[in-house]
Amino acid sequence: MLIELPRHTEIFGSVKIHELQRVLKLDSGGSENPRACDIAFEDIKEVLKELAIIVPIKNENIHLLEGVLRAIPFDCTVIVVSNSTRGPQDIYKMEHDVITNVHNLTQQEMLAIHQKDPELGFSFHDVGYDYILDHDRLVRDGKAEGMIIGMLLAKALGKKFIGFADADNYIPGSVREYVMDYAAGFCMSESPYTMVRLHWRYKPKVVEDRLYFKKWGRVSETTNKYLNLLLSTTTGFETRVVITGNAGEHALTVKLADIMSYSTGYSIEPYHFVYLFDEFGLKAEKIVYRDAISEGIEIFQIETLNPHIHEEKGEEHIKNMLLGSLSTIYNSKLCNDYVRHKVLEELVDILEVYKPPDTFVMPPIGDINADEFFKQVSTYSDTFLWLKPGMIESRVDEEAYLRRFKAEAVK
Repeated sequence: MLIELPRHTEIFGSVKIHELQRVLKLDSGGSENPRACDIAFEDIKEVLKELAIIVPIKNENIHLLEGVLRAIPFDCTVIVVSNSTRGPQDIYKMEHDVITNVHNLTQQEMLAIHQKDPELGFSFHDVGYDYILDHDRLVRDGKAEGMIIGMLLAKALGKKFIGFADADNYIPGSVREYVMDYAAGFCMSESPYTMVRLHWRYKPKVVEDRLYFKKWGRVSETTNKYLNLLLSTTTGFETRVVITGNAGEHALTVKLADIMSYSTGYSIEPYHFVYLFDEFGLKAEKIVYRDAISEGIEIFQIETLNPHIHEEKGEEHIKNMLLGSLSTIYNSKLCNDYVRHKVLEELVDILEVYKPPDTFVMPPIGDINADEFFKQVSTYSDTFLWLKPGMIESRVDEEAYLRRFKAEAVK
C-alpha cells in the first residue's frame, strides 16, 4: 500500500496526533518515494494474522451484515457482538445462521455472542467487572459495552490488534480497505500504544435522484471543531489536527485497549481523544501508566480511498450523537469556561439543552482475566458461537435456544 506521509504531527504531552494521511494506492510497487510510505503486502498480511475485527450489530439489514463479513480479509478473526431483538422474531438467530454460512463457505475463524446473554453478565461479575452490568446483572445496552465484550474475546485469543467495522455498510469493498488501512497504520507505528482512526473520503447522499459525494457530516464537523478548540485553548496555539472525532471505524493495539477508559452511548469515539488528552496530555494530574508515558501514544488518521455509504438513522440519531459527543468534551478535565460556553451555545442552538449530562465512564479492562472470562463464556453461554478453520457447522443449536427461552419464561 502506498500511503501519504503525515505533513505535521501535533505533540500533546505523551500523545502524538498525526495529521491526515491519504491512501494513494491500495497496491504499490515497492519503489522509494520521499513523499509517501510504501508498505509491503507481506508486512500488512503479518499484521492481519494478529488482528481481530469486531462487528457490533443491532437489528441491521441481514444482507449488509453478510457483505461486511465476506469483505473482512481472511487472515483476520471476526467477532460479531449482537444486541439484536430476540423476540417475537429472533433476529440473532438469523445473524447466527448468516455467520455460520459465511464460515462454512470461507473457513474463516468467526465468533459471535449476544450482548444480553445472562451467562455473559455472570461472567463479567465473576471476573470483577460489574461496571458494564445493569441492575439485573445483564450487560447494558450500548455500543461501547459490545465493543468491550469483543475486545476481551480478542485478548483471550492472543490477538495483538483490535479493529472495528460497522455492520450497516452498503459497500463491502470499502470494509476490506478499512481493515487494510488499519494494518498499514500499525506497520507505520513506532509505539506499542497506537490507535488508527479512519476519515471517509466521501459520505455520499442521495440529492434529487443522484448521488452527492459529501465530504463532511454535520456531527463530525462539530465534534472535530470542539476537540481542536480543547487542544488549542490548552496549548495556546490554534490547531485543526483532529478530524476523526467520531470515527466509528478505528483500531488500536491491545496494549492501548488495556489502559483506555470507555464512555457509554454515542460519546464512545470522541471520548477516546478526551481520555488520552486528560490522562496523557500536558496537564495530566497523575501518571498511572508509566510505560505508555515512556513509549508515547500514537494516533494515525487515514483518509480512505473508498467512500462510505451506510444506513441513514434519522434526525433524532444525529441529535443524540451531537449531545453525546459535545457532553464528553464539556466534561473534560481540560475544558475551561470559554470552551464550556461555546459548547453550551452549540447545544442550545441545535438541541435546546442547557446543561450537558455527565459522561458515564467504564474503567480500563487491563486487569480483567481474559482467559477466565473466555472460559466461562464458552462453557456456559447458550448464544456463544466459535467457528474455527476446518469446522463445518450444519445448523443452529436449537436445544440451546430452547433452554434460553424456558429460562426467560421462568423469570
